Amino acid sequence: MIEKEIRSVQDLLVELEVDNDGYAGSIWYRGQSNKEWPLLPGYLRLEQPPSESTLIKRFKQSAAMLVQNIPNQSFDWLFLMQHYGVPTRLLDWSESPLVALYFAVDEESENHDDAALWLLRPSELNKNAGINNIDEEFFIPSFEDVELENYSVENLAQNQRTQLRPLATIATRNNARIQAQHGVFTIHHHERVPIEEIGNASHVIKYVIPADSRSGIVNQLSLLGYTKFQLFPELSSVGHIIKGGLL
Repeated sequence: MIEKEIRSVQDLLVELEVDNDGYAGSIWYRGQSNKEWPLLPGYLRLEQPPSESTLIKRFKQSAAMLVQNIPNQSFDWLFLMQHYGVPTRLLDWSESPLVALYFAVDEESENHDDAALWLLRPSELNKNAGINNIDEEFFIPSFEDVELENYSVENLAQNQRTQLRPLATIATRNNARIQAQHGVFTIHHHERVPIEEIGNASHVIKYVIPADSRSGIVNQLSLLGYTKFQLFPELSSVGHIIKGGLL
């Protein structure tokens, strides 16, 4: 796996220009506030989690009365749970490197160690899972496609022995937050293997951000318009910004 150090937005742009040169497929990005954290979703980091179907039932029980449009599919419930911080098999990614960089250096994070920004070539990850569309070189399935059937909550509950590799997939951007963040996803199966440990890891690049560079990058991103309100277009963000200006 390739690993590099960046200390500014400019550093990142220079490295991305080099690393993406000649590659025609989609590129996704994910920021993590601790460079040591693996690319493993929250549900699979739990030591003895309840079944996923049990988590969904609990969430439905309390959330159904608060949701305007009740989801019909289990994947839609997973999106909603992920949106509100419940551990799922999903990992959030962005099609924007600067959005991902924002999350890597976010000042509200309780973690102030070296951070990491990950680059992912989604179609290359999917080849490790046997997804390779001969008619479309850089094919990425959506959650409605047949390739995702084996990753559904129902199928996993019925087949505990099969273990498939993680998939990169796209979903309908049906809320303002996922639209603002240019959101896309990877989804794990049963296998508790981080994405960076799959195959020869040629589908990922890790950019390490030293702790003493985080605040400078935050300021640079703010100058470029990457703020809490930009990425979380909600009333709570407005309140947060106004409160911050009073302190």
